[in-house]
Amino acid sequence: MQLKFKQQAYQSDAVRAITDCFLGQPKSDGKLYALDPGRSSKAETQRLSNLIEEGFANPDIKLSKDQVLQNIQKVQQRFKLNTSTALSEDSICSYNLDVEMETGTGKTYCYIKTMFELHRNYGWSKYIIIVPSIAIREGVKESFVEMSDHFMEAYGCRARFFIYDSSRLDKLEAFSSDPGINVMIINVQAFAARGEDARRIYLELDEFQSRKPIDVISKNRPILILDEPQKMEGQATIEKLREFNPLMVLRYSATHKTPHDKAYRLDALDAYNQKLVKKIRVRGITARGMQGTAPYLYLEGISVSSSRAPIAKVDMEIKQSSQIKRVRKILNKQDNLHEISGGLDQYRGFVVSEINATNNTVEFTNGNKIRAGETIGDQSESTLRRIQIREAIKAHLDVEAEHFKRGIKVLTLFFIDEVAKYRSYDEAGKEHPGDYAQMFEEEYDALLKESEQLEDSPYQKFLSKIKAAHTHEGYFSIDKKSKRLINPKTKANGEAAGEADDPDAYDLILRDKRTLLQYPTDADDAETRRKKQVRFIFSHSALREGWDNPNIFVICTLKQSDNKVSRRQEIGRGMRLCRDQDGNRIDDPEIVHSVNVLTVIASESYTSFVSALQSDMSSTLSSRPNAANKEYFQGKIITAADGTKSAVTDQMATAIYKYLAKNDYIDDADRISDAYHEAKRAGTLPPMPPTIEPQREQILALVDAVFSTNLLPEIVDDLRGTTNSLNANFAKKEFQELWNQINRKAIYAVEFDSDQLVQKCVGRLNAELKVAPLQYVVTWGDQESKANYESVTRGESFEEGKSQTETHTLAANSSVKYDLLGKISGITKLTRRTVASILSKVKADAFLQFRTNPEDFILKSSTLINEEKATMVIERLTYNPIDDRYSSDIFTAAKREDLSRGFPAKRHVYDYILTDSSIEREFAKALEGSSEVAVYAKLPRGFLIPTPVGNYNPDWAIVFTENSVKHIYFIAETKGTLSSMELRKVEETKISCARKFFLSITSDKVKYDIVNSYEKLMEIVK
Repeated sequence: MQLKFKQQAYQSDAVRAITDCFLGQPKSDGKLYALDPGRSSKAETQRLSNLIEEGFANPDIKLSKDQVLQNIQKVQQRFKLNTSTALSEDSICSYNLDVEMETGTGKTYCYIKTMFELHRNYGWSKYIIIVPSIAIREGVKESFVEMSDHFMEAYGCRARFFIYDSSRLDKLEAFSSDPGINVMIINVQAFAARGEDARRIYLELDEFQSRKPIDVISKNRPILILDEPQKMEGQATIEKLREFNPLMVLRYSATHKTPHDKAYRLDALDAYNQKLVKKIRVRGITARGMQGTAPYLYLEGISVSSSRAPIAKVDMEIKQSSQIKRVRKILNKQDNLHEISGGLDQYRGFVVSEINATNNTVEFTNGNKIRAGETIGDQSESTLRRIQIREAIKAHLDVEAEHFKRGIKVLTLFFIDEVAKYRSYDEAGKEHPGDYAQMFEEEYDALLKESEQLEDSPYQKFLSKIKAAHTHEGYFSIDKKSKRLINPKTKANGEAAGEADDPDAYDLILRDKRTLLQYPTDADDAETRRKKQVRFIFSHSALREGWDNPNIFVICTLKQSDNKVSRRQEIGRGMRLCRDQDGNRIDDPEIVHSVNVLTVIASESYTSFVSALQSDMSSTLSSRPNAANKEYFQGKIITAADGTKSAVTDQMATAIYKYLAKNDYIDDADRISDAYHEAKRAGTLPPMPPTIEPQREQILALVDAVFSTNLLPEIVDDLRGTTNSLNANFAKKEFQELWNQINRKAIYAVEFDSDQLVQKCVGRLNAELKVAPLQYVVTWGDQESKANYESVTRGESFEEGKSQTETHTLAANSSVKYDLLGKISGITKLTRRTVASILSKVKADAFLQFRTNPEDFILKSSTLINEEKATMVIERLTYNPIDDRYSSDIFTAAKREDLSRGFPAKRHVYDYILTDSSIEREFAKALEGSSEVAVYAKLPRGFLIPTPVGNYNPDWAIVFTENSVKHIYFIAETKGTLSSMELRKVEETKISCARKFFLSITSDKVKYDIVNSYEKLMEIVK
């Protein structure tokens, strides 16, 4: 499998945030230095004559510290970060930049790409990645392997990389002497530990021609990249890092402990809201006591169907001929557990009085109640762990059945508290499965036998070929009894102790990520097939951080979560977006959170787990402002509709604050209220005052940057989920006729004349390109003649004087060089030839604005070109129907839903209607109450219309009945606003494309439009 990578806007932003901190730095091919330490004796010179004599160090930073600080401040303003007032110089070096990126969003990709960009722009070529553990080290090395072809295609060169090993110092010499991009990966123990091997980096070594490795390293003036720097902040480590003599230090983490100059932030809120990580579901497993003598009961869940009353699935004890056995039973209302158990006294009085599918509870006539995920009676740890293992396997099989047809392999990760519970050894050294391994295999086999998917499907054939014992594997940090388990304690030279004893599990889990992502095939040899059969991984503490796999869909914690850090670390192992068998990341915004869902089987209640996890998340968001007051808005940089950048004035800040206060969007402490977020999701935010309405989107972005608990990721209670079944409405003739009209697929084509595009772009640039000059304000004043000591010390002794605005123009001989064609070509996705053709025809006075402000020129001209391009795309877009159609499987795939979020439906194709906003909820209620609606459906996420700006998923399919005979078919998109001026450009383009799509596949048989209410819908229908 070849993993595929693509340009992601947020990752490009993170890279540019670093490179822009050094704008104005001249490019250099490297600084030569002597590798030889300078021995003077002839004998020594002769002995070293076979050495490469010259190395290529990173060139010095030519900018002044003030220039770098100004660049950093501009970057921070762009990304709405707190502005540094001085450089964060520390004992390591003068330049320290932080990049905050949530776990699973690709920080390794970002810093590798940053190396290529820094090399291309400034010539810096020597990098050292420092990591705190072997897991991270191996993951970084694997990333270089996986991404090599991707970056070769983008930059035309490869990075040379190696893991530092004090016994292989020839690689260090090659690192120093090569002028290209060279990367050394080293774990902190290799230079900061107390062992003899760790000291070798500071010793004159005979095998290294009497040189000290650290001396050769320091001459390179390397750029240090600290991966997870919060784990490398001990005083001894800091002192050792200083000896690397770094040019700068770049720190990448989701949880920085010691702040420096922050250049970029993509925190947990950003990552979730931008759909860059998985959605989280939690199944909390708890035990509680009962009134009186306690029978054993475990409520697995409740199922509903339009054809019968809700049923409950429980584990209980049954009296058999020779023993009492725990079995799973289906309960209906009025069932008597005493009778079902075979007369066990502890179940007397347990008659089912209510099965509530909305809150997932079962009540009994004796007053007792049990909730899904709860066990009562037997509260032993063994019972709870067995239930957790079973629930993890169930969750795995549910997800796997759905994703198998998509070619997505599902993995489950178990965290355990003791290695012996998974694998143990007798005195003879023979291996035996531990308690957890035995529980797993028993529960796995039992669940396969009772699987409801008894049809002869490809998925069932896949399951039948894998034995329970072959589908799980373990990776552990400690095993003192046998060399068969990997012990990755770090030697000082960077190698893993015990790694060579039995590398199979170590290589498969820690290094060979791609094999774990693949399903076994008949073409595989026996060894490869064995590895690919692994779907369940048991780990102690070794995989808490630094390791992840994109296809982890279930995490089960078979231990008490004793601190908040471990919770977040463990969850982080499964947050990365998944990949299919072709190596493609499943990240389409329309379906990303319906496919990418991480289920956590917790060893505590849902409420307890989520509360602790969200508290942990909140504590990492300290860099966000928490009050939307006037002071927060004042001075923030915003971009107007024409691309002009400006700072929020005192008057604008006051207007914004009053707008929020007037609409109760802030509380007494100026914190953002729930009302704001609800109105924004529903699209019902009222207009802003005329003075700030033109900057509406920019202002809302500023408001959204303020921390609010309402923004914390939604964590779904998985045990509240109940299958939302299709009902008889789906089979109605009216709906099937509509479905057959719209389920046809189509491909689009865009044909336009490049010359015409050039002509339109030239006209637009000549008419509308207005570049804001780079300006600065000079203010001066005189000290008051009667100034006293108090006024001087308070800074009040100067009277306000005069100010003058100066305009800066880029000098013709400036050292700052811009790849104008490359920059615009990258933003507009047009060829350099087309961009050159456009710019060469622009009027001189328009083009000369480039010297006024190059960055603004590039941004605004690219925006205008993109708008003309979008207009032509829509004008020239055509859809051509193909024979392929959407299967009704996108409706029939069983999905667990939290039905408490919706309401029972009579006209909908599912038993319950679940909506995404208050606008949709009111719309659905109106459809339910309309006698003119025969049947309707909230279209599944899998129903997608291809457009040039991404796939599009319409909201509703509705069949109206007129005179009980004529049927009107309608596809509706619900929005809070109908004004195209208030819709985002992407949304507006998708809607325009959808109109053409439905017209092409249905002619005029199906109507499509955008509505904001049922009343508006009926206006169009009538």
